[in-house]
Amino acid sequence: MFKLLDKYIIRKFLGTYIFAIILLLAIVVMFDINEKLDSFVKAPLKATIFDYFLNFLPYFANQFSPLFTFIAVIFFTSKLAGNSEIIAMLSTGMSFKRLLRPYMVSAAIIAAATFVLSAYIIPPANVKRIDYTNTYVKNKRVDYGSNIILMVAPGQIAYMSRYDNISKTGHRFWLESFDEDKHLTSRLTAQTIKWDTLYQWKIFDYVQRDFRDDREYIQKGRQRDTSIAFEPRDFLISSLDHEKMTSPALDEYIRRQKMRGVGNIQTFEVERERRYAMTAAAFILTVIGMTLSVKKQKGGMGLNIGIGLVLSFSYILFMTITQTFAISGLTSAFVAMWIPNFIYTIIAIVLYRRASHG
Repeated sequence: MFKLLDKYIIRKFLGTYIFAIILLLAIVVMFDINEKLDSFVKAPLKATIFDYFLNFLPYFANQFSPLFTFIAVIFFTSKLAGNSEIIAMLSTGMSFKRLLRPYMVSAAIIAAATFVLSAYIIPPANVKRIDYTNTYVKNKRVDYGSNIILMVAPGQIAYMSRYDNISKTGHRFWLESFDEDKHLTSRLTAQTIKWDTLYQWKIFDYVQRDFRDDREYIQKGRQRDTSIAFEPRDFLISSLDHEKMTSPALDEYIRRQKMRGVGNIQTFEVERERRYAMTAAAFILTVIGMTLSVKKQKGGMGLNIGIGLVLSFSYILFMTITQTFAISGLTSAFVAMWIPNFIYTIIAIVLYRRASHG
């Protein structure tokens, strides 16, 4: 059962966390407006407010949730220690471990909210935000591809010399099918191919060759609707596509692309692991922040806040650096995203033991 003290600490923790988010978001909005002022002037006001800022603010707050968590813990715990409230709690016989419990409950609430937002709520909102920036700020869409080759299904390989996503049209297309012994069983070629709907394509000026019983059967035509198990997003990959996918969609996309032999999916794997790693970071940084600021300092809370900011920014910087290792192929996405958590977990254990026995 939660006691009055637990509710008091949880209320202080979450209240300071929300206050830190509001304060820093206000600063971020000012800088963002100053940086993109020319684009905002050209864009419709309604689109700027509802398509961009209404989706940008939750995205930014969630991206830097570990920073806000750390700042909140350092700030309100230093204040409690400065008012001798921590000393009063421990003098009643409360153990340091017991004092940590409401902190971890608060961290669990933040971690759960962070994961739900990053995995299910923010990705659909990112679609509007990214479409806005592509339209009015800087276009990062990938609308063209050349020399595209991929496995659309086991034993089926497709190729296009080039594809235009604006007209939804590909040129010089072929699709080859092989049996279990890797013998060619059919080959479909077309001068042009046009994307219609999910897995539905229109092929023009096509030739279908089937190889059965040591014979070749040829069928030609001007136009035909056909179902082929791939779509433009499988080979036109932009730098922000991973932010538009919910976690189930991300898992399915990675699985499908690996099956097709697509190589440039590291950013999608990193995004998947980052969502889990950021959730665990709430607990790790809460322990570090609490143990750093639980004792009363002569210089007040300024030193604790300074240390907290250095550690939180170093954590984010460290995660950014290891992320580049995964994208460049030097390590797996799992290792890259969890190395910072592993190292900071060791720091948290050392600080916890020092604080609890100090």
